[in-house]
Amino acid sequence: MKKAALIRLTVFDVDGVMTNGDLIFDVDGKEYKAFNVQDGFGLVMLREAGIKVAVISARSSTVVSRRMTELGVEHILQDRRNKQQALSGLIDDLGMEQQHAAFAGDDIIDLPAMAAAGLSIAVADAHPRVREQADWTSSRPGGRGAVREISELILESQGMLETTYQRCLSI
Repeated sequence: MKKAALIRLTVFDVDGVMTNGDLIFDVDGKEYKAFNVQDGFGLVMLREAGIKVAVISARSSTVVSRRMTELGVEHILQDRRNKQQALSGLIDDLGMEQQHAAFAGDDIIDLPAMAAAGLSIAVADAHPRVREQADWTSSRPGGRGAVREISELILESQGMLETTYQRCLSI
């Protein structure tokens, strides 16, 4: 895919993209989230290939901070209801152009950020309007392999998938 070949920054929504969207709390209010290990490895592959990775979430969660830090994600933008503004600020801070950023989302709150990205991506179980407006839609749902699929699309489009697999085998 032509747009994916230009990507230098891949940005993901969290709930519904990196997770299946379920919000789980115990009786004391402690939050739990499930992350897919293959999705996590997709983020590692992007980083190994030199592509910057970020998350932008309207919610704030210590669970997200911990998991993204474990995966080496440098840009963790939480409590950002205006995701388009957060994305544009990140693009500017990194000295990039809009065409070099991808944004993956699942719900209508993600549409402005998707429109501000060079490549807009929806997960398979995204809201119909989000899928309709996306440049590309994964075949896997959020939290169940969509992030890995997106990572592999970008790396394959740049001719880096096989070399990244090999590089990751030696990690």
